[in-house]
Amino acid sequence: MTRHARIRVRYPLESGRLVLRSEADWERDLEPAGEDRAGGSFDFRLPLAGEFAYYKPLLLDDGGRHWAQGENLLALPDGRRRVEVFPHFFADTRCSVCDVHEVGSDGTGHSVRVFCPPGYAENPLARYPVLYMQDGQNLFFPGEAFGGRDWKVAETLELLARMSLVRKALVVGVYPNDRRREYTAPGYAEYGRFVVDELVPWVDEHYRTLRGPEHTAVMGSSLGGVVSFYLGWQHPEVFGHVGALSSTFGYSDDLLSRVAREPKRPLEIYLDTGWPRDNYEVNRRMRHLLVARGWEEGHDLLYLAFPEAKHDEAAWAMRAHIPFQFFFDLEHRHVAASPRPRPRRRRRPAVA
Repeated sequence: MTRHARIRVRYPLESGRLVLRSEADWERDLEPAGEDRAGGSFDFRLPLAGEFAYYKPLLLDDGGRHWAQGENLLALPDGRRRVEVFPHFFADTRCSVCDVHEVGSDGTGHSVRVFCPPGYAENPLARYPVLYMQDGQNLFFPGEAFGGRDWKVAETLELLARMSLVRKALVVGVYPNDRRREYTAPGYAEYGRFVVDELVPWVDEHYRTLRGPEHTAVMGSSLGGVVSFYLGWQHPEVFGHVGALSSTFGYSDDLLSRVAREPKRPLEIYLDTGWPRDNYEVNRRMRHLLVARGWEEGHDLLYLAFPEAKHDEAAWAMRAHIPFQFFFDLEHRHVAASPRPRPRRRRRPAVA
């Protein structure tokens, strides 16, 4: 018996036809099994001869044939789950991160850059999860990054999307005004109010976002990891995913003790460090505290250590794909709280 993959293609089709083609026969059109042109929705049942098949949407109109941009998409057999795809058919040469936006009121505002996935403008039916990242100067351009090495965030997310590993996402890179003050206690409380009360509403107003904590992540490294953890812990109603790379827990914050004594939050948390001299010990400590409070490794907690990895942008860029996959995998996982109190003592790490 032939198995099928259920695929829904979302695209604002004004004229012509939208079909699928697959590796079974790249010259044969697969017509939709059902469609809602007004709503831009086209449902397909793609036959699978084996365990997988590669396919691609194709737009046929008076201008000819237009293949969806990017790599072929991967279909897997799962009759219970329908995959939604949001293709674009014309090259997107815009540079979304080239624009710097000034967000917030006088005295608390920040410069931000916003990465939009290719095809954002062409296909307005798509909405995206959002990742808020600290140290925006280090994310996109080597010319402004510390040491001339940026995280290559846009390139990494685009590659993961081409691999059919993650949902496409918006990334908001926030530039610090005073990094030491804003990323440590007590200054991160004021910074947190800016992010939650001003920045997140601004992004939701100006971009097509998927809203709610299950679609919203926050991430940073070193002191940026500390403030990212703080934002998730303090505001779980906003952020459902936290990425803290090489974080200096205990240097100028009370997060270890808060985790030890406060109720479990509904957060999915990624922690990592290099070794040696990369805050390895305090991150191990944080990982043990989280497990003691009910986090489950591989479900809502992922902790990794990287031998001989340094405390620098190049090292973080090399492993940023891991939290991206953890946050934005195509299964749309949700996390739940299950507190089990067990207090622990705080240890002080090396200064970031």
